[in-house]
Amino acid sequence: MIRVLIADDQEMVRMGFRMILDAQDDIEVVADVADGVSAVTKARELRPDVCLLDIRMPGLDGLEVTRQLAGPDVADPLKVVVVTTFDLDEYVHTALRNGAHGFLLKDAGPALLIEAVRAADRGDALVSPQITVRLLKHFDGGPARSQVAPPSEPLTAREMDVVKAAARGLTNTEIGAELFLSLSTVKTHLASVQGKIGARNRVEIAAWAWRSGVVS
Repeated sequence: MIRVLIADDQEMVRMGFRMILDAQDDIEVVADVADGVSAVTKARELRPDVCLLDIRMPGLDGLEVTRQLAGPDVADPLKVVVVTTFDLDEYVHTALRNGAHGFLLKDAGPALLIEAVRAADRGDALVSPQITVRLLKHFDGGPARSQVAPPSEPLTAREMDVVKAAARGLTNTEIGAELFLSLSTVKTHLASVQGKIGARNRVEIAAWAWRSGVVS
């Protein structure tokens, strides 16, 4: 079972998400809370497989909760998916930099919510399709490109193919279908790339691809 914590200040949203997720055979909602402080406390206590966090909450906002649960300085990070009404680039950038495995809009629908939870649980990432490419393009070019550290060793041609597909917002399954690779092979390539460029997940791989000019 995928154990999920929901944090949102609106009770109707929490109830709706709980109904959608608890109806799945492989997902169990273990807690729902209404503020950021409770989200951090409960998440650290229960260690859920996935935390669904709203951004605008009392106490601590979802971006700060994400940093405390999944940020670069967290020794044993949890998997976080930010779910919000607000399609703002600065929110998306901050959430992903703070370690989020996904960023979803609340109007994305039940199917995408379920898939985002499953994707985060398996170490994949899902960003609402309408903002994926727009988001990643913000990493392209500019002064930041010169600050991107080179890989510890060169990427293979096939790894480059996988990176470019990930940077376009494709899921692992879609990458496999496009490149005629098995899902396990895609994951192997992504794991190798993570090691070479120092990324923690495929969102950071995609961001690296845009920053470094691999895609444009």
